Amino acid sequence: MANDETDRLLGEIGQLLAEDTVYPLDGTLLYAEVDSNYVAPAIFKNRGNSIVYRRPDLDRLGDALLDLWDAEDPENRWEEIEYLITGDTFEVTYTYADDIDREEDPFERRDRIVKRYFGDKPIVYPPEAPDDSGALSFDL
Repeated sequence: MANDETDRLLGEIGQLLAEDTVYPLDGTLLYAEVDSNYVAPAIFKNRGNSIVYRRPDLDRLGDALLDLWDAEDPENRWEEIEYLITGDTFEVTYTYADDIDREEDPFERRDRIVKRYFGDKPIVYPPEAPDDSGALSFDL
């Protein structure tokens, strides 16, 4: 899947991840499940003794991930992406349908993948705080 459009989209994803300046970019993992009109991204930051979950911008990051998925050959599209930033480089791993255990709980799978990169540390999720609309919001 190496082509100019793919390279551009992978770079765009990296730039979107770099916009979160609260934590360093080094040690950032984006894990996402993607399918037609469906994207479920999660961002994790390795913080030494813990892993911090960061809420993704679904509009911008979701669009970039869907565009990347659409750039794939329709006969052989991946279903999950792992995008790891270490220092000033990134590596991408794609997982295809045949390699996914459908019996495994998706959240357990995600946690297992995060632990594979960052070790067996607690994942810290932001506290929930309702906004004026009654919807949950999270501080970045």
